[in-house]
Amino acid sequence: MDNTISTGIAAWIFPGAGYFVQKRWIRGAVVGGAIWTMFIIAIASGGHYYPGLKFDEGALLYLLNIFARLGSGLIAVISYTIGLNPPPDAAGMATFEYGGRFLEVAGLLNYLAVIDSIDLLKGRKE
Repeated sequence: MDNTISTGIAAWIFPGAGYFVQKRWIRGAVVGGAIWTMFIIAIASGGHYYPGLKFDEGALLYLLNIFARLGSGLIAVISYTIGLNPPPDAAGMATFEYGGRFLEVAGLLNYLAVIDSIDLLKGRKE
């Protein structure tokens, strides 16, 4: 697959796929595995229930949270779907804020992986 747009979209939707389509199996497994592991830890610690801030409480932090979480493509859809109906005691979990940060970092890491896979495809990196 030599199409840059297709590779970028595949890499964004499914973490690690940008490397897999280029037959870079080890890099795809390491990067995709790291992102999916962060997602699993985030879900286990209740990060999908983390509400972040409301827009009127802090617009910049709210937008940063949304931007970061959307970076992980399919993971963002899964985490938003799981977190639609939080239990009333979700904020009582000691780890849910850490889980929220893990989801954000997974998304930001996936943005870097998308850029890296496109650079590899274009020949700007080895």
